[in-house]
Amino acid sequence: MAEGSLGAPTRHNIDWQNPDYFNQDAIDTELERVFDICHGCRRCFNLCESFPILFDLIDDAPTGELDSVPKTQFTKVVDACTLCDMCFMTKCPYVPPHEFDLDFPHLMLRARAAAHKDGQTPLTVRQLANTERNGKLARPVAGLANALASRKDKIGRAVLEATTGIDRDVELPKYCSKTLTDRTTEPLSINPDGPGFGRKVALFASCIGQYNLPEIGEATLAVLAHNGIEANVFNPGCCGMPYLEHGNIAKVADQATKVAAAFRTVIEDGYTPIASTASCGLMMKFEWPLILPENEDVRFLSAHIKDINQYLVELASGPGLADGLRPIEGGISVHMACHSRAQNMGPKAAELLRNIPDTKVDVVERCAGHGGTFGVMKASRGFAKKTARYPLRDLKKQDNAHLCSDCPLACKHLNQERETPDQPAPPPLHPVQLLAKAYGF
Repeated sequence: MAEGSLGAPTRHNIDWQNPDYFNQDAIDTELERVFDICHGCRRCFNLCESFPILFDLIDDAPTGELDSVPKTQFTKVVDACTLCDMCFMTKCPYVPPHEFDLDFPHLMLRARAAAHKDGQTPLTVRQLANTERNGKLARPVAGLANALASRKDKIGRAVLEATTGIDRDVELPKYCSKTLTDRTTEPLSINPDGPGFGRKVALFASCIGQYNLPEIGEATLAVLAHNGIEANVFNPGCCGMPYLEHGNIAKVADQATKVAAAFRTVIEDGYTPIASTASCGLMMKFEWPLILPENEDVRFLSAHIKDINQYLVELASGPGLADGLRPIEGGISVHMACHSRAQNMGPKAAELLRNIPDTKVDVVERCAGHGGTFGVMKASRGFAKKTARYPLRDLKKQDNAHLCSDCPLACKHLNQERETPDQPAPPPLHPVQLLAKAYGF
């Protein structure tokens, strides 16, 4: 056996359709095995709160070893994981193909899946995960919904916190009365001289892009049209990431089956499927095939889906980007979302923005700590704020005027954490929005 892992990390299929996957005794046995390996290594101590919690539990135990930590305390470690995958991708020397066969995030997912199956997922978390339904319900009353959720409504937010556990101080995503598909019914004029002329793209709307931040999709369509690329918004349903976060794997499988089947026809018609948010891209490229390895539509989509930054960087390195980019004053900090890093494709957002002339572009690689509902619920938001200290330190050093991320929730979280009484948190920006700005759109 070789120490460490010199091979590229590989992942096993998620065996969620096997009843033993949910067996609590088997899960506890595996948690003990993995936690003991983590205790003997501790390289991951600074990634998220799961590891400091685990190591403190062990260090404070009577024997100073895992054998004297009650199994009832393991839940604290499980609940603190944001499923960011950074331990698996960047730190752990014992991931497959190493014979220790350690996949910490997917073990935390298994533990959560068993808890969810047992009815332990809190009601608020289950309801927040249904982002597609929530967006549809909020759409006709978007103004009222946003007013009720505003941090300015101190009394209302205090009541919301007391009844749902949603932290009263967290900035919640705004809803739009006109969704992305509402705003893009008229096709844009395609630049016949664009370097990508003749290409076709199917832009996956995503829940946040459809109901909360349609301006990301609008900017993407404008950039693609200017580069000669025909693009249509495609909205077959949620990618399922919010359900994955609390272990509802069956619901993720349902969404994957539906969305992948809908995408197949579009791809066969010559359209390249594009995801504008990192979480959606990660689900379609990597998580869905592990959950439904025998599904041909899922495999087909996984082989074709591209991240929007990845797609535009490939265009830039081939035929090039259309002329007309102008400098952006003040510099740009690009937060590289964990779900983008987990795709193992490099800092594509930063590579893309470096095509803008005479513009300073810096990368922030540390996790923002938001992690879906993790950064929203009062019980866990303290951990999210603590994790954000590290990227905030980098942002302060970089001292750039603009911050963007391909995870809008991470960008929103970082913006709020660095706001001041005189400077409210600006809206989250996607890298493509800054590219559109450089084009003058």
